[in-house]
Amino acid sequence: MTIVTRYLVLTAVALALVGVSSWLLVRDYLDRTGADPGQPAGATAPAAPGERRIKATLYYVAEDGSRLVPAEKDVPFAEGTSDQARRILEAQLLPPPAPLLTAIPMATTLRGVYVGESGDAYADFGGSIRTNHPGGSLNELFTVYVIVSALTTNLPAITSVQILVDGHEVDTLAGHVDLRRPLPKSPQWLEPPAVR
Repeated sequence: MTIVTRYLVLTAVALALVGVSSWLLVRDYLDRTGADPGQPAGATAPAAPGERRIKATLYYVAEDGSRLVPAEKDVPFAEGTSDQARRILEAQLLPPPAPLLTAIPMATTLRGVYVGESGDAYADFGGSIRTNHPGGSLNELFTVYVIVSALTTNLPAITSVQILVDGHEVDTLAGHVDLRRPLPKSPQWLEPPAVR
């Protein structure tokens, strides 16, 4: 066997091992998260007849673009805080009710939600949350605080949220909001409650 042939055989074996390892890691991740590889994570399957649902407060940008406004929506019920957080964020990724606007870039996918014992949640989104972001400090604030508010408002066990992108911590989405730590709810971006 020549040196070139030996090199080609070793390279082929190494590539095969990398491919098998990658496949095993992806399969393990899907098993742990319950993700369906045939369906985008941001899509919510239609509710099955009789499926239990809860009312959740989701947040959207006001028609004039000046603040975030709450809207109640029915969201599928899930056991456990992490699973319910995922259901809430999946609903938040769906198109907003008219005339409200979404703060989250279109085609954004949710990869997973993890909740620690201290009340910190970690919401992991696909890279399109950054690459499709329109930029600007106000737009970035709205994107971040829609996510933070949706989880901290609906789930008392969650006190702060850190946004991850493709499984990694990021400094910022568009250059303005520091995402290197979990962020608590910030009511300054929300529409004040109506006075009765």
